[in-house]
Amino acid sequence: MSRFNNWQEPEFDARGMTRWQWICQHHQNLKLGEGSDIGAFSYLNAKHGVEIGEEVQIGSHVSIYSENTIDNTHGRVVIKKGAKIGSHSVIFPGVTIGEKAVVGAFSLVKKDVPAGAVVAGVTAKPLERRNR
Repeated sequence: MSRFNNWQEPEFDARGMTRWQWICQHHQNLKLGEGSDIGAFSYLNAKHGVEIGEEVQIGSHVSIYSENTIDNTHGRVVIKKGAKIGSHSVIFPGVTIGEKAVVGAFSLVKKDVPAGAVVAGVTAKPLERRNR
């Protein structure tokens, strides 16, 4: 069941900003599933692809990078259906976050997160496994 009665695909201005005050560089490489919600002041770099599944919740001030110029890594980021990403978290290139997984606020995610897992911290570590 959707959190939104009238969910709409975002539209981007010339700077990549949406009316909900989140921004995506290379938004042509962003796939956003219906019913997903991205919080204000979040930043997405989709140069190498960002795929966000249906009913995903992303808190405010989250940064998602498909490219890291510091260590020259890159790769598609995938966030699967029903996952939740806490505010101020950072997702690195090439990471997949599994279905219904939860990333706690202020986490740094450098490795894949299995479906149903709950992770948190810098760098994110498993806390528990949720029933799916």
